[in-house]
Parts: sequence; structure tokens; C-alpha cells
Amino acid sequence: MLIPHDTRIALDMVVDLVNTAPDGDEGDRLADIPALEEFVVRHRISDVRELNPRDLRAVQGVRSRFAEVFALPDSQRAAELLNELVAAAGTTPQLTNHDGYDWHMHYFAPGASIADHLAADGGMALAFMVVAGEQERLRRCEAPDCGRAFVDLSRNRSRRYCDSRTCGNRLHVAAYRARRREAAG
Repeated sequence: MLIPHDTRIALDMVVDLVNTAPDGDEGDRLADIPALEEFVVRHRISDVRELNPRDLRAVQGVRSRFAEVFALPDSQRAAELLNELVAAAGTTPQLTNHDGYDWHMHYFAPGASIADHLAADGGMALAFMVVAGEQERLRRCEAPDCGRAFVDLSRNRSRRYCDSRTCGNRLHVAAYRARRREAAG
């Protein structure tokens, strides 16, 4: 599956944003302004003004909507949700080549809030997956103690874990040890 570079960057941002939500043992990893500022820096998000508590709440709301898309089994509801999200962000598609990046698309209006920026770019990246008939690639880790979001970009759509070196390996080792105990006992 060929995904344009800017769409891939936006999908990575969406996955990271969804994975900041509280889960099990970990609290909200986007609970305050410094965490949101760090997220903006980590993803090299451009054209962001000074962040405030209203921005934080709005981004947390966008995060919840993105998480819903990962949970939806059918493209009809995903399309409705993404249409609402992108329309509310007031998209204004523009070609741009800033900060050393080659030409790419921005879907947010100049001067948009961080939440609208994320909703527009992330929403369009998720819409790309729906349009391409690849919504099933938007997954949650199957490790019982994980559940993190990821995009399965494997050729045969067979990825089951957010990270094969951690979650996947941990489950394979546990299964191996269980087989050894059963064989020994």
C-alpha cells in the first residue's frame, strides 16, 4: 500500500495522540500544557501559537474522536465521524513547502488552533485509509495488557501487536514457557 509521505506523518501523529489517552496502569499522557507542548515539538507541528487550557481540552476531544475511528468496524460510521471532525476544523487545503520539507498538503487554515490543525490533518489521513478501503489497518494491539493503537502497514495485513519486540515477543515467550511447563509436568 502506497501512502504519501505527509499522510504517513499525519497517521503517525494520530496514533501517538490516541496512545496518550489513559489506559490501565498509565494515566493521561496529555494531561497538561507541558505535555501538549512536548507533543507539538515531537511531531514538529508547525504554525502553533501559545497553548492554553482550552487548547488542551480541545485536543483531548480530538483524541477521543480519533480513538473512536480505531474502534469502528464499518466504514460508513467512520466516514460520518471523520466528515464531522474535518468539517468542524474548517479545512482549507493548501500546498506548502516549509521548514525544509518538499511540497505537501496542509488541510488546516492558516492560524488554526492546534485542535483544528490536528483534526484536519489527522482526519484527512484517516479519511485516506477509509477511501483506500484500508480501514481494517487501523488496529489496537492484541496483547491482553496493552491495547495501544497502531496502523498495520504489513503487506498481508497480519500485524497483531503495536510492537513485535515488546508486546509480541512477551506473548510469544509466555506461550513458549507455558508449552514447556505443560510438556514437563
